[in-house]
Amino acid sequence: MSWAIALVLGLFISLISISTAQLQVGFYQNSCPNAESIVTSVVRQATLSDPTIPAALLRLHFHDCIVQGCEGSILIRSPATGNLEKDSPNHAGLRGLEVIDSAKAQLESQCPGTVSCADIVALAARDSITMTQGPQYDVPTGRRDGRVSNIADANNMPQVREPINVLRSKFAAKGLSEKDLVLLSAAHTIGTTACFFVENRLYSFSTNSQSDPSINPGFLPELQAQCPQNGNVNVRIPLDRGSGNTFDINILRNIRSGFAVIESDAALYQDDSTRAVVDSYFGLFDDLFGSSFEEDFAASMVKMGSIGVRTGSDGEIRRARFLKKLVKMGFGLD
Repeated sequence: MSWAIALVLGLFISLISISTAQLQVGFYQNSCPNAESIVTSVVRQATLSDPTIPAALLRLHFHDCIVQGCEGSILIRSPATGNLEKDSPNHAGLRGLEVIDSAKAQLESQCPGTVSCADIVALAARDSITMTQGPQYDVPTGRRDGRVSNIADANNMPQVREPINVLRSKFAAKGLSEKDLVLLSAAHTIGTTACFFVENRLYSFSTNSQSDPSINPGFLPELQAQCPQNGNVNVRIPLDRGSGNTFDINILRNIRSGFAVIESDAALYQDDSTRAVVDSYFGLFDDLFGSSFEEDFAASMVKMGSIGVRTGSDGEIRRARFLKKLVKMGFGLD
């Protein structure tokens, strides 16, 4: 981590700690000194086996935080109720839970009942960014796990086809700014999406246009070749054209140039306010006097990671193995 990133995040985290009280960098330093290194090791091994895991873990953190807050409710499982948060169509395709399980099992072995699942998710997302050449940053920890999981809680999640004003409103409801909306959307610098989420832009965008006019004309046939009309909607394509496995600013460059893959990313450049945020990282003097994309992204991740956290006596430290045993016995969870 550069001294600049460390300084900016140090100041930012100090402000966050005022509002979240017991979240702090190094929370497990005494109670479980190897907690963060264990999570890092598990994420590294998972990434070596499956290079798509970092994007999955980053998405998992967002989906956990943006619903009821960063309290691990997305992980709660019970025997086929169909009514848990994880069962929502808005969470379709979430992966990486086995990585969280693996880290939790190792942590329970070393430090029983100490490290929350919510913290593991936040740390795994940070490590996923680092392992795809993104910025290193400190994650304040000390989250407790929530006890409630309800499918209805995920009904109001941001959607890829929603207008920018709706996305802005949903982010604001979680205490996130327009700048956070742009930066957290830039997490699409790694990962893929299914043709299902793209076909509307390509073939039936509006009554007056068969394709989204914001798509660069040179990019349209490329997308249509990857996602042919009436083709397999489950085919996966990179979200960041030309740089889908590396965390970098190329995603914002693509958005500026009409190479955004999904509608919500493209919308960032159709609105004056969010366009200004995107453009702010490409000015002539921004490299010298402006803020760094990497610094700002890390700050937005820390900010998102503080949404609705439970600390102290609020919530619990979930014991993964004990919960799995209950599942096998046929009992519900939480």
